[in-house]
Amino acid sequence: MLAPVIQSITRNRQRRTRRHGLVIAILLAVLLAVFALTLSLGQSFTPPADVVRVLLGENVPGAGFTVGQLRLPRAVLSILAGASFGLGGVAFQIMLRNPLASPDIIGISSGASAAAVFAIVVLSMNGPVVSVFAVVAGLGVALLVYGLSFRNGVAGTRLILVGIGVSAMLESVIAYILSTAPAWSLQEAMRWLTGSVNGARLDQALPLLLALIVFGGLLLSRMRDLDALRLGDDTAAALGVRVAATRVTVIVAAVGMIACATAVAGPIAFVAFLSGPIAARIIGNSGSLLIPAALVGAVLVLVGDYAGQFLLPGRYPVGVVTGALGAPYLIYLIVRVNRNGGSL
Repeated sequence: MLAPVIQSITRNRQRRTRRHGLVIAILLAVLLAVFALTLSLGQSFTPPADVVRVLLGENVPGAGFTVGQLRLPRAVLSILAGASFGLGGVAFQIMLRNPLASPDIIGISSGASAAAVFAIVVLSMNGPVVSVFAVVAGLGVALLVYGLSFRNGVAGTRLILVGIGVSAMLESVIAYILSTAPAWSLQEAMRWLTGSVNGARLDQALPLLLALIVFGGLLLSRMRDLDALRLGDDTAAALGVRVAATRVTVIVAAVGMIACATAVAGPIAFVAFLSGPIAARIIGNSGSLLIPAALVGAVLVLVGDYAGQFLLPGRYPVGVVTGALGAPYLIYLIVRVNRNGGSL
């Protein structure tokens, strides 16, 4: 009598697994197609054969500089930063069961930005030291928000409200520092704040790749625990999940990725916020959102940077493009959450 039920459950599970794998394959194919496009087509067209030769290390006249020095570092950094923002953002949203629980909203990106602006304008620093300041500040703000919102556990709504308040204070700090900044450092600080991969170099990609491997691997190792947290803390605990330990692990890993990506590319607006909901719409209830959200984030940054360079009148940093996309969606999401409650 139980056999038909078991067979039905097995078929449904297999169907969800196939759909999950298919969605990941499609997203990966889209990412590779956009990557190939950005390497071949810009202000000038580079034949795919020459692009392949450059990627294989050959010195192709003209293409060696255009592809190897300009387009390739920019595209690689876009993919790594987008994947980091997407993966870190969706981890917060799943853990707190609220699509508004994004590092853009709860102050982590603002903390990294404030530290970078302080280092550039007040301390006259540049280069890797600024990135270190940003990473440490992002982690510090995350711990501060977590500590202020902790009361017999951490409620998602309380953490979001505390994060919004901390973010507002940090934005005021940024505005004050910029108002007193000399012209020579103001331009550099504003370029960093906007979120941009202009002037990207391949040597910047290695630290971000290592952060993505370490912190991303840590998040993926907690994939099942995160999926259980989507059902609520009590249900997850009944399923054997160590809720408090999982939260700490997820926060450290997600903040590490977000802070490292922000340190390299600046706070590219709304990528961490948009990636999870878009991935959830695509994948439905077919499995974990972590890998799909990372791929969606990579596609968003890569497409946004290309659009800002070549598809819009004038040239805009990628943060301007993603900000224009994310702001209307934020308004829509706030209205939807207010009416219906919200979760990914």
